[in-house]
Amino acid sequence: MLAQAHVHTERSSVQSPTASPQRKHSAQQIAILAVRSLYAELVLYPKPGLVSLRDNGSHVDMDAACFMRSLFSLRHYFRDIALAGAAGAEFHILKNLGIAAEQRMLKATRGINTHRGAIFALGMLSAAAGYCLSRDCVLTTTTVRQALISQWGQALAVHSAPEDTQHLSHGLQAAKRYAASGAREEAALCFPSIFELALPRLQQSLQDDRSLHLAQVDCFFTLMTHISDTNLYHRGGIAGIAYAKDTAQKFLDQGGTANPQWLIIAENCHREFVSRRLSPGGAADMLAATCFVHHCMEKFSATSIHE
Repeated sequence: MLAQAHVHTERSSVQSPTASPQRKHSAQQIAILAVRSLYAELVLYPKPGLVSLRDNGSHVDMDAACFMRSLFSLRHYFRDIALAGAAGAEFHILKNLGIAAEQRMLKATRGINTHRGAIFALGMLSAAAGYCLSRDCVLTTTTVRQALISQWGQALAVHSAPEDTQHLSHGLQAAKRYAASGAREEAALCFPSIFELALPRLQQSLQDDRSLHLAQVDCFFTLMTHISDTNLYHRGGIAGIAYAKDTAQKFLDQGGTANPQWLIIAENCHREFVSRRLSPGGAADMLAATCFVHHCMEKFSATSIHE
């Protein structure tokens, strides 16, 4: 686990009240990739129990239009947190940016939580990407995770176990009750679900000549087999999470999207999740974050970083 590895732990003392044009450009590119990744998660189908352009999944309070309003409200947040990361900002500054973004999201969605987990996960990853690029580092799984642990590792560990248990979100209530992991715990461990599980699966499917769409489906089901999704715990308890993991594993054991019947199998999974009112929103957040990391590594490769 990277959190246990030897990395530089000195906090950067960089203070940059006025960002350079290059830094602003990089932050804007990061923001574009973050929003595109959230959109890619929204339009992906089938995703068992989740909202897409096809239907509302297990939800009666949100639809694709609601998600689009949420996406639009977050576009400046990712730019701002990338700039803050580039400047070596303290964690409390990043946290305040996230809180403000969540308030804008809730205003845009009329109080519906569409992207709370993604605001945190993609926000931290955007900050890490900004930090790396401001120091002329090529974005790799290693450099991004090192930035997270060296700059904000201690604060993330504290943030993953808040002392104040009042007014918890549904996800945090489920985490407290069932000892499930959510976006905070993932960030404190430098996102093992993304870097050690989902991203390798996405890349493997692409190497096997499957389209990005099919690779994302494989990636999503892979995430469902692994993460202790607080959204599933909230809706279905221990039985719900066990059912989701078992269903996802069976899909993968049958070959995933390499199976000629994959779409029929996946749509059947979707209908079963809807009938049980199960919604793996945590896996959806991690899918978007995985897509973001993948696209960032492509965009900011060794050949493009100094363009």
